[in-house]
Amino acid sequence: MRRFLLLSLAGAILLLLTAFRLPLGTTTAVDGQPARELSVGDAIVLGLVEGITEYLPISSTGHLIIANHVLHLDSETPLQDASGHPLWSKAPSTKHPAGVPLTLKLAADTYSVVIQFGAILAVGLLYWPQLFGICLGLLGRDPTGLRLLRNLLVAFFPAAVVGLLLNHWIDEHLFSIRAVVAAQIGGSLLMFAAERWRKRQTKSEGAALNPADLPASRAFGIGLMQCLALWPGTSRSMTTIVGGYFAGLQPARAAEFSFLLGFVTLTAATVYKGLQSGAAMITVFGWTHVLLGIVVATVAAAAAVRFLVSYLSRHGLTLFAWYRLAVAGALIALYFA
Repeated sequence: MRRFLLLSLAGAILLLLTAFRLPLGTTTAVDGQPARELSVGDAIVLGLVEGITEYLPISSTGHLIIANHVLHLDSETPLQDASGHPLWSKAPSTKHPAGVPLTLKLAADTYSVVIQFGAILAVGLLYWPQLFGICLGLLGRDPTGLRLLRNLLVAFFPAAVVGLLLNHWIDEHLFSIRAVVAAQIGGSLLMFAAERWRKRQTKSEGAALNPADLPASRAFGIGLMQCLALWPGTSRSMTTIVGGYFAGLQPARAAEFSFLLGFVTLTAATVYKGLQSGAAMITVFGWTHVLLGIVVATVAAAAAVRFLVSYLSRHGLTLFAWYRLAVAGALIALYFA
């Protein structure tokens, strides 16, 4: 089993490096140095923010947008190399006559997605029995694992399609403090409603139901809920846990399905974003502190997952809904008052 985990980890790292299309140890630097190296402090802060918030129903993307703003990583001024020549995310071409200049904000927005690799590793380490069962299911040796895989793929499909269609529009229009405020408020209202609905239901079905036993139609419903999380600040974890409630899962089981679905969804999003802008991000930040942030995110995410499962079983989502309203209120006071 340890060999399986080590091989999986090595494969995941290789996939990440391939997505960036850079060899390990390369910084794609200007005169051998990154254009604007991410500091140790910035890397640790962003790693902690991602790890703690990725699986809590409070939105990791929203918190990372806020963190980038506070750390002054959201500048849209075009970057230049040491000779004063512009750095390009996409060089001028027939498709992009004016080119797409490389900016600190573009690199930071990409990092906000790529750092999710730490959260992926955390779920891989904590939920390896379920993931190993899926592998056995593919070999015809674990029917439960195969059913779980079916439900994860069915739930993944809606957000994958919508995300591919709206990816550029979301990047251009929704990575802002204003969008995060709206999503935090809307998400809190949804959570209050979901908790009231759950408490009115009988617990007989949900207590016996586990993610592998969900009918495919209910898994698809969770996937539709996950589409809401494409709006930064909404929270993928929140929408899928709420979707799990509506599908008949008790809180701990809903969280488990959310984590496993996140393993699939975040892997796809990380690789896709890496293929798009990973090399540009490394040009700006270099490798060293990007990897540091991912390590910090892994440890923080593992702790957050353990906390959330225990807390949801006893208290539900209400506290997190109030937290979201508090965050929205603080942002309104700081940036719009």
